Amino acid sequence: MESASRLTSHRGQAREQIVRWALFCCALFGVLAMISIACFLFATGVPFMAKVGFGSFFLDSDWRPLGNPPLYGIAGMLLTTILVTLLSTAIGGALGLLTAMALFKFVPSVFKRPVSFAISILSGIPSVIYGLFGMTVIVPFLRDYISPNGVGYGILAASIVLSIMILPTMVSFTLDALQAVNPSYYEGALALGASREMACFKVVMPAAKSGIFASLVLSSGRAMGETMAVIMVIGGRASVPTSLFQSTLTLTGAIALGATEYTAEAKTSLIAVGVVLFVLTLLLNAAFMAIKGRDKKC
Repeated sequence: MESASRLTSHRGQAREQIVRWALFCCALFGVLAMISIACFLFATGVPFMAKVGFGSFFLDSDWRPLGNPPLYGIAGMLLTTILVTLLSTAIGGALGLLTAMALFKFVPSVFKRPVSFAISILSGIPSVIYGLFGMTVIVPFLRDYISPNGVGYGILAASIVLSIMILPTMVSFTLDALQAVNPSYYEGALALGASREMACFKVVMPAAKSGIFASLVLSSGRAMGETMAVIMVIGGRASVPTSLFQSTLTLTGAIALGATEYTAEAKTSLIAVGVVLFVLTLLLNAAFMAIKGRDKKC
């Protein structure tokens, strides 16, 4: 009996070691993948930037990798990317916050599950479907009823499409943040005579602000990285944006459009653009981690 129990104990320890090493290898794979991608991008992209000139690369707006001579200025695309990300996050953030607040306390419980299910379905719709919806509905509407110059494509159309795409992320994380607030905050506000609206917006929402900011950061990351839907509604011409209704191009769009057409040095320029996107993504993730760390301290 004693030898059998020892054998069982050894087998259990062996299984535990196998599982531990398997989990460690999985975690290590993610780290190595990130390091490999970073090394590839920086080892190829940074020397190309230095060759072109950092000033010319970041401050010029002429992007013609196949021109004669070729030009590699990303200022217009970089500004477009930032504007689209900010505007879509503002629109989607406001809609997501109000939707999460409605699901938190205002929507009858019988409707909460259907509404939540419908919003979650949005995250599973392919981005090309969003692009088609934008091309056939949003762009014509903007062109015919809102645009002052008769152009529907542009930053506003892309921002509206992206705001719909980031709704599931915004609603999910914001609702989790609201539900994580101690219920006594809401109940205490009601006991002091506050209305439901005042208790939610003046008491619960400030208490959940770190989680709400984190959801905004994650949503902006999704908006910045989206490609196909944006290409279909933004126009596709690399230029400095001077209007919300103007054909322009984002960094991700430039990479997608040139990935199958460019060769040699022109393709290397896309890797340099990828370095810029990688750095922007790192900054967004660093902001998310900072907000999350501050939330834990609070």
